[in-house]
Amino acid sequence: MQITDNARTVLERRYLTKDTEGNLLETPEELLQRVASNIAAIDANYGADAETVAQIEADFTEIMDRLEFLPNSPTLMNAGRELQQLSACFVLPVEDSMEGIFETVKNAALIHKSGGGTGFAFSRLRPKNDKVLSTGGVASGPISFMKVFNAATEAVKQGGTRRGANMGVLRIDHPDILEFITCKQDSRDLTNFNLSCGVTEAFMEAVKEGTTYDLINPRTGQPCGRQSARDVFDKLVEMAWHNGEPGIIFLDRLNQFNPTPHVAKIESTNPCGEQPLLPYESCNLGSINLAKFVTKDSLDWDRLRRVIHLAIHFLDNVIDANRYPLPEIENMTKANRKVGLGVMGFADMLILLGIPYDSAKAIETARQVMGFIQQTARQASAELAQLRGPFPNFKGSVYDDGKTPPLRNATVTTIAPTGTISIIAGCSSGIEPLFAIAYTRNVMDNDELIEVNPLFEQMAKRDGFYSPELMKIVAKKGSARGIEEVPERIQGLFATAHDIEPKYHVRIQAAFQEFTDNAVSKTVNLRHEATRDDVSDVFWEAHKLGCKGITIYRDGSRSSQVLTVKKTDPIEKSSQTGAPRAVVRPRPQVTTGRTQRIPTAHGNMYVTINEDEYGICEVFAQTGKSGGDAAANNEAIARLISTALRAGVPTKDVIKQLRGIRSSTPVWFNGGMVLSGPDGIAIALERYLHWRNTGQELSSVQTAMDTAAPAGECPDCGSILKYEEGCSNCPQCGYSRCS
Repeated sequence: MQITDNARTVLERRYLTKDTEGNLLETPEELLQRVASNIAAIDANYGADAETVAQIEADFTEIMDRLEFLPNSPTLMNAGRELQQLSACFVLPVEDSMEGIFETVKNAALIHKSGGGTGFAFSRLRPKNDKVLSTGGVASGPISFMKVFNAATEAVKQGGTRRGANMGVLRIDHPDILEFITCKQDSRDLTNFNLSCGVTEAFMEAVKEGTTYDLINPRTGQPCGRQSARDVFDKLVEMAWHNGEPGIIFLDRLNQFNPTPHVAKIESTNPCGEQPLLPYESCNLGSINLAKFVTKDSLDWDRLRRVIHLAIHFLDNVIDANRYPLPEIENMTKANRKVGLGVMGFADMLILLGIPYDSAKAIETARQVMGFIQQTARQASAELAQLRGPFPNFKGSVYDDGKTPPLRNATVTTIAPTGTISIIAGCSSGIEPLFAIAYTRNVMDNDELIEVNPLFEQMAKRDGFYSPELMKIVAKKGSARGIEEVPERIQGLFATAHDIEPKYHVRIQAAFQEFTDNAVSKTVNLRHEATRDDVSDVFWEAHKLGCKGITIYRDGSRSSQVLTVKKTDPIEKSSQTGAPRAVVRPRPQVTTGRTQRIPTAHGNMYVTINEDEYGICEVFAQTGKSGGDAAANNEAIARLISTALRAGVPTKDVIKQLRGIRSSTPVWFNGGMVLSGPDGIAIALERYLHWRNTGQELSSVQTAMDTAAPAGECPDCGSILKYEEGCSNCPQCGYSRCS
């Protein structure tokens, strides 16, 4: 199995079987054999002899070993092991009764324990202060019960290793919709939930027309008030701009493409939004690595066709091999037999084909590739139906029209998050642009290792512009675009998320959605400077182009977690008697200087740098409004810097100590990154020195950090998380908040 060192680390850390002492009991190759054997054995249930089963096992092993196809993480982790829970996605109903609510809390805990993520629609719950006839009291509303679900999730670690993830959906016409939209204004609330507003076509039309719309009490089904559609939409935009939540799902569009409307309506999705499901339904997913099918200037369509057929066969077998956490889930899943085949390595494929991500040709290529995958997947499902029978709910489904051949699976395609399996496959995530072209990894106290995208390094060496110094520049800038030494054609190919205009993010998503049965996991990355109007434009573009939902993330918009400080003994244990002591000269009465605005995750920081006849003598740093840990820390750092400067410490030494200090939420600034308050102060000092020495402003910020969308710090390895595919993921160890 030809895998990278990073992939091997992720497999050893998260996937390979271990004993009770944590010692590895299998190799990556043995993992594939375990999974392939377990899934292929299902063919015996449909009459296959031992020789045929062995051949199918070999075929399954081959496409995984070649990294052409990988199933979702629960299948890789659990197939052939005691747990045998192979699905990643579940949706549970939340009924409007105390018994129903807490039955769902219990069921969700069982799913999280087994390694799955859950989606819920809270739209059936009566609004806050509504009547409770059985007690004569008043209801506390859906948001209060979401907090109960959040607390339960906090207590149950997913699969025994990490906490589970939830999706919370509320219809836009629920009376408590404004409370829902603002309930994660503080990012420390409901931390185990992603949120989406269930938006209707009637609501979008009311926003367009500037009219009001009815709020519906779900207990009675009757209107109970009216609300300005634009006011609600503006609040939705405001909060998405503020920290990325809530997102939007277009409920009417989900149900327009519901293959089994005679069974139930779609109310919610899984945690990352790409899998709309009926209540009590689950789905198992897998992804094809498109980069593996590039041959010169085209794709190997015949090879791709073969892998699609094997992948659909594999995923259909998973439905039977699965051990379900609840009988209701097993019944609904086997009645519809939904599978979701998607892709990863799309950005890599475009680079190999010489197509810029943000181009009309990329959009057409997305439509061509996904159209082929969907058509071929349906053919594979139809062939399975001939051998095994159609899915039980086929009669009465949208396919039961006398023209469509019976299908084994109600859905066959989904564009799912591939954060961890794309690391294993050594390719770009899902349909996202590149996360990074080159970045700096600190390996020792003062040692830096430049890691370069292998395709970029290969092309740089092929075209003769490679040098270690250039790779450092690319790593510091965070992009190849705008660097003179990189040929323009190569600059165009290697676009990172923030190089790409939001409209192209949406258009790529829409191109894939056109040929996807379920939905598409994709994040529209916006720079920190993006406005609320930019967010609004993305929402409208997604609606116009036929997306089923949309997620945006404005860089640096999520505040860091509250810091905890260990208690220490205030009394010093040792003295510095006899050590040389610097003399701190007094602050001069008159100074001159300037103030700079530096963005941080806690708001704008205003750094004032003053000097006297001896040079820079003091620094002030004010962050946002007065008060708060971040403001206090930055003020304290500035005071210590001022003391050091007046004690004769060179400014460049101060900068060296502060530059590169990372917080959990860096932000973009002038083509680079502000990693933290201390890093921002160092940037301000650098820019001041440049201005004083040259009379010119620095055109960009050079940083030792490159990330498309930093979204906090990894709780497992401490690396900076990226936010893409609707979730926070770690590119180093494979941690994901959502799966």
